[in-house]
Amino acid sequence: MQTVVTAERLWDGTSLHHHPLVLIEDGKIESISSHESAQLPAGARVLDFPGATLGPSYFDVHFHGAAGHDVMEATPQALDTIGTFLASRGTSAYLATTVTASLDATLRSLDGLANEIAKLPQPGRARPLGIHLEGPFLSHAKRGVQPQEHLLAPDIAIFDRLIDAAHGHVRLMTLAPELPGAVELTAHATSRGVRVSLGHSNATAAESQAAIAAGAVSATHTFNAMRPLDHREPGILGTVLTNDNLYSELICDGIHTEPEIVRLWWRAKGPDRAILVTDAMAAAGMPDGEYQLGGFPVQLKEGRATARGVLAGSVLTLDRAFINFIKFTGASIEQALRLLSSNPAAMTGLAHRAGTLAPGKSANMVAIDSTGRLVASIVGGHQAN
Repeated sequence: MQTVVTAERLWDGTSLHHHPLVLIEDGKIESISSHESAQLPAGARVLDFPGATLGPSYFDVHFHGAAGHDVMEATPQALDTIGTFLASRGTSAYLATTVTASLDATLRSLDGLANEIAKLPQPGRARPLGIHLEGPFLSHAKRGVQPQEHLLAPDIAIFDRLIDAAHGHVRLMTLAPELPGAVELTAHATSRGVRVSLGHSNATAAESQAAIAAGAVSATHTFNAMRPLDHREPGILGTVLTNDNLYSELICDGIHTEPEIVRLWWRAKGPDRAILVTDAMAAAGMPDGEYQLGGFPVQLKEGRATARGVLAGSVLTLDRAFINFIKFTGASIEQALRLLSSNPAAMTGLAHRAGTLAPGKSANMVAIDSTGRLVASIVGGHQAN
């Protein structure tokens, strides 16, 4: 059966269309036209969202888990539960993000995740498009809750073992650029098609710039687990905020970053290089209690996820981050949509699979009202909420 989706406007990833009519068949977009120029196909199911803006579904490039499950469980049950939860919140794609763990445990998780990534997409369920390695090549000084006993110095041979275990599905790796061997590993990872993101780092500006010159393209949860800005040593943060070519993640939950800092970041990075992420862990969507993050316990209380008194990821969802970002900055709906769709897709090299709406692509879209609130989530042509 064909499905027709209509709304007030549609942002397709590059352009804005008024009074759109989107025809969907077999989970894919058949055409995008306007109400004025096209007729409704006979017998089609119609989903009409008056006053709303349609846009590409959200793509979270830094995501550890939700709905009581951690991606490092790497089981069909865990990822199916996570996928159903994310789809209901407007997210159709994510990078399954690991945390630092023993090498053996990480290799097992990567193999399991790779097997799940290789499966066909399921309608109404978000899916991982790849893997984000957050560790083990991180700074001890800025490790956050990453287990220090499993942190490693950058090592090309170990990196290659991780890539092989993941069957080539690693798309992004967080790396502290000041560590010995980090520049060489950045160049090697880039040559193997893995994007490098600077983070969990106490790097100077010069050390950060060296990694960027070697191929680093992004920054992990900017401001968090980073050397503070200093007017005589700008450090990694000063470099991230002033490099116009570098993408930059931000956790916009009002806990990891205050509204004033969100506005500063937005002015520095602008609509082309800013990316909103959740850094969500298993407690997202769950009541207060104890949950797991890559094998260690995390306590959730009143919206804050902590381990040993330190923030341990978040319980944020991208639909909430969207509302927060608009509220904190005054950005338009179309500007904000870029930060959750086309920008992460471009940064990861996955623009052919996420971040835009066009004929032939999967029918993954959100409908948003004028305040940024999620009205509907459509994944694979099926309404997920």
